[in-house]
Amino acid sequence: MDLELSPKAGEIATHARALLARGGYNGFSYADISARVGISKASIHHHFPSKAELVRSVVALYRAEAREGMAMLDRHLDDPLAQLNAYADYWANCIGDGSLPLCICAMLAAEMPAIPPEVAAEVQAHFRELAAWLATVLEKGVERGQFRLPGSADAAAQAFMACVHGAMLAARGFGDPAVFAAIVRPAIEQLRIH
Repeated sequence: MDLELSPKAGEIATHARALLARGGYNGFSYADISARVGISKASIHHHFPSKAELVRSVVALYRAEAREGMAMLDRHLDDPLAQLNAYADYWANCIGDGSLPLCICAMLAAEMPAIPPEVAAEVQAHFRELAAWLATVLEKGVERGQFRLPGSADAAAQAFMACVHGAMLAARGFGDPAVFAAIVRPAIEQLRIH
């Protein structure tokens, strides 16, 4: 899939991403984007013939951004504990400043039975990539004597990922961004060998 978008298509995708984070796949329409971008629905269809194509593109771009973020953590932080903390800090900041109150893939996963298959495939690929990266970080932490895992690194990675996404929902449910860190920080501490 070509991830290069024209400036206008990029603007459409940016607004769609914000709408996805707030209301999911069924929480917005082309009319919502039209009002935000200031172009007709027909013009949006020129860039993205269907809503499924738009959301698939947004998720593909999101995945590329997430992969780059994980690679950046790998390049700049050689400490697995620091990597987990940086990952948690990223989300704490996004939730705190409202720039991305919820992972769009987590939001879309909740709608999985009702979203188009091409969107579901992108969402599932994101979860596989994130879980694999987290498992690698946890394995490195075990090798370095930082972490003790209750089971396999894969299972611990999935549990941690579920904790992070659940903490996002809890912060939204309580209307308090601080709830995110209050849940995730103890989860990281439980992995640590003290």
